[in-house]
Amino acid sequence: MRFFSIYLASLLLLVSAGGHAKEAAAEASVTDKASVSIRSSLKAIDPTIPIESVTETPMKGVFEVVLSGNNVLYASADGQYLFQGDLLKLENGEINNLTNGVRAKANKAELAGLSKKNMIIFSPEGEVKGVVYVFTDVDCGYCRKLHTEVGELNSLGIELRYVAFPRGGQRSPAYKKMVSAWCSDDPKQAMNILKSGGSIPEKSCINPVDEQYELGVKMGIRGTPAIYLEDGTSIPGYRPAEDIAKMMGLMPEQAVTKK
Repeated sequence: MRFFSIYLASLLLLVSAGGHAKEAAAEASVTDKASVSIRSSLKAIDPTIPIESVTETPMKGVFEVVLSGNNVLYASADGQYLFQGDLLKLENGEINNLTNGVRAKANKAELAGLSKKNMIIFSPEGEVKGVVYVFTDVDCGYCRKLHTEVGELNSLGIELRYVAFPRGGQRSPAYKKMVSAWCSDDPKQAMNILKSGGSIPEKSCINPVDEQYELGVKMGIRGTPAIYLEDGTSIPGYRPAEDIAKMMGLMPEQAVTKK
């Protein structure tokens, strides 16, 4: 009897595994079919539309469509219905923004491609406990306000990495200033001067300003400062140093003060 029980248990395990495999295959088939339909519908509108991925969301029958530039759409399986906006999940009495997670993942990949030698970096003297990327414009008022808190960020163990984003591109007055800062013999000091409203000698060289600006446009940045954590999470607009540290888990919530 014991042998029969073991045999029966093994047989049930195999049947169960086979059932799970069939379910997984069926789900993959549904996703593949939906992907074809959705891509076909979108390409019929614009053959050049940059579709990066199509995946099913936790909401059955609704598919997430990620386009380049961190743009996210949602579609029906047949590709006939589309909607824009954030997909929210209510769980444990809280709202979880699933779309923000998709954007953060894409942002993280883009930021990982930036070279440290092409950024102007303000690092703590001691241990680096976290990193923030800041797309900045030297003529932006809130960018200047954030720059006055660089010392505080550093004292909290946060390394700040500046990425160039002159808001008007090459047409903006800030563009030449930022090229000059990146081409300066001392880019950090040049940034300090520009952020305080001063002027620096005009210089030119091979620089990353255009490339970084284009990256910001691709990521959907429309204003500065645009702050990103290492995991790709976006912090829109200016936030005090203590708030940033709290978001990074470097300070307890009760320690954060409003400024």
